[in-house]
Amino acid sequence: MTAEAGSLPEAAPVEPVRPAKAGQSLGSRLAGAVSGGVLRAFLLVVALFWLVPTIGLLLASLRSPEDMAANGWWNVFSEPSQITFDSYQKLLDNSDITDALLNTIWITVPATVMVVVIGALAGYAFAWMEFPGRDWWFLGVVGLLVVPVQVALIPIAELFGNIGLFGTISGVILFHVGFGLPFAVFLLRNFFAEIPRELLEAARLDGAGELRLFARVVMPLGGPAIASLGIFQFLWVWNDMLVALVFTKAGTQPITVALQTQVRQFGNNVDVLAPGAFISMVIPLAVFFAFQRQFVSGVMAGAVK
Repeated sequence: MTAEAGSLPEAAPVEPVRPAKAGQSLGSRLAGAVSGGVLRAFLLVVALFWLVPTIGLLLASLRSPEDMAANGWWNVFSEPSQITFDSYQKLLDNSDITDALLNTIWITVPATVMVVVIGALAGYAFAWMEFPGRDWWFLGVVGLLVVPVQVALIPIAELFGNIGLFGTISGVILFHVGFGLPFAVFLLRNFFAEIPRELLEAARLDGAGELRLFARVVMPLGGPAIASLGIFQFLWVWNDMLVALVFTKAGTQPITVALQTQVRQFGNNVDVLAPGAFISMVIPLAVFFAFQRQFVSGVMAGAVK
């Protein structure tokens, strides 16, 4: 059918011009290659290099002192007969190291649990409960994040000495709890504030009180953030040496101080130091890898809404 006189035919829609795949720029091709197997291979190499110290320490702990004095730990691959568990037996017979390992557990576990529980309760209160001066109190908690540990060592040591907590495991736990709570409250408050208000209101309409609301709704939803906080606190307390050096004494020292003491007193006692250092390293690694999925979820939760 012809178009009417005086009218113009409708123009056909113009398809956008797409560049041919062969005409992609060099940067685009490199980006496509890096996002595939090349990137995975690079990350694998980085991970292997990151694990080299741990693997080396493990193999060193499985060698005799004579072999360690003669050559490096990598010689185990050419002479597997060097592997022995005698060093771990000596470690178990060393009461200083075993007692220090138990002290580390007694310090780390309560300090982590208390920070997580108290921080979760305070974070929920700052996020969803109304009370006078709530915002100002929260600003005060945030301000405590900038207080360095070194500033408080001497005043708190004097305070603990006056009340009989200096040199005790309880004193070390309280110190770690006090300095771990500001970050815990800040992290969990911001995470709990992202929970939809409608969900909490629906639970309140069903008759849930604040404690039941916290236990049945907020805590399950806050699992990733709580797991992340628990890992941070556990690693900080387990690997701490500064606070332990100041606030502990013989009989209450954790594994970090005990190993440092062994180095100072028995510099050639490598058959005890190597397995002790490996155990001190592998336990935090095991905790991290056991909860790495929750850790990644908690870290990424605040990145998007």
